[in-house]
Amino acid sequence: MGGQQFGTGTWLFDLRGHSSIRQFDARRGLVTVDAGIEWPALIAGCAALQSPDAATTWGIRQKQTSADRLTLGGALAANIHGRGLRLPPIVGDVEAFTLIGPDDLARSCSRDENADLFRLAIGGYGLFGVIAEVTLRLMPRLPVQRSVEILTLDELVRVPEERDTTDWLFGDFQYSIDENSPDFLQRGVFSAYRRCDEPPAELAAQRQLRESDWEELLWLAHTDRAKVWEVYSGFYRATHGQRYWSDTHQLSVYPDHDHTALDRRIGSPFPCSEMISELHVPRALLREFMGRAGDLLRSGETPVNSGTIRLIERDTETLLAWAREPWACIIFNLHCEHTPAGLARAAAAFRALIDLALALGGSYYLTYHRRANRTQVETADPRFREFLVEKKARDPGEIFSSDWYRHHRDLFAAP
Repeated sequence: MGGQQFGTGTWLFDLRGHSSIRQFDARRGLVTVDAGIEWPALIAGCAALQSPDAATTWGIRQKQTSADRLTLGGALAANIHGRGLRLPPIVGDVEAFTLIGPDDLARSCSRDENADLFRLAIGGYGLFGVIAEVTLRLMPRLPVQRSVEILTLDELVRVPEERDTTDWLFGDFQYSIDENSPDFLQRGVFSAYRRCDEPPAELAAQRQLRESDWEELLWLAHTDRAKVWEVYSGFYRATHGQRYWSDTHQLSVYPDHDHTALDRRIGSPFPCSEMISELHVPRALLREFMGRAGDLLRSGETPVNSGTIRLIERDTETLLAWAREPWACIIFNLHCEHTPAGLARAAAAFRALIDLALALGGSYYLTYHRRANRTQVETADPRFREFLVEKKARDPGEIFSSDWYRHHRDLFAAP
């Protein structure tokens, strides 16, 4: 990813052993946990503390999709988002947290107490201290039913206005990656989740993608992108009508070392991976952006191996707010050969995609890579200089550092 997790020549705090549930408030729907807890343990822990017969049971509102084994402290540091149809980033789910700063003092941070640190540390990439505990706002745990449709981009962006989002709670859109098709980046599978009355069936009775299925989809995405669309959309259409819980449906399979096995299967002479970027554009301009992106990517030099679009609401609370308006968030996973030429091609493609988004008044997500130039960073995040000034003022010794921070600090210090 972008390297905010790592610092060459520094100490790394691994908080995964600091992962207990400290307090559960069933009346207010709040849970206080150690920041090293990962999503599966948090979801299971909340369920274990409640009677299934209670009038209201509580679960998480959102988490990053795809990967599950990520910590809650890390989620706050990157101000992540999920697949909610009417949700801002995770800052909207945070009641309070405890931050241990460079002066070794633990401070409680909320909208009312140490509010300046609250707006800096959420989306602050770990640069203002260690997030030790988090009090998270929960939502009533509801049964939801999956609805699967094939939509165009214009139909997708109309979803929040045309559907009652008190019932339609979640959804994401997997677009066609076949560069030889007129549907390339233009049509996709929209999987939405609508509240229902009947609880889900047993997990064993549901159709779901196994790890071996994901491996086969990954293989097809590299060898037959027309067929992968057929297989993927066919699977999801077959799950139309299945019921889930609003919290556990957000968990998913994420195989380890999947590209290592794929490289062997393909016979690649060098290691490869998918490199990820997320672009943000005003929803009304989504079709225009994707048309331009299609023209850029259709050459096949950097194939798109998977891609998702999600809708995100505005964040008005953090200093380095990336969701400055209701965006369409477009994720591109580009195939990258780990050779000097392959890395250069991927970097050029990402910078070109960023330029397309910026030209339409959009932005990009700082979390995923360090390929943007200074002009792109400053245009996408107009308060980035202020962010760096706050960092230096509050941590002049740069006790909390990372490769991500050093890269951007030096980028903005250069003539």
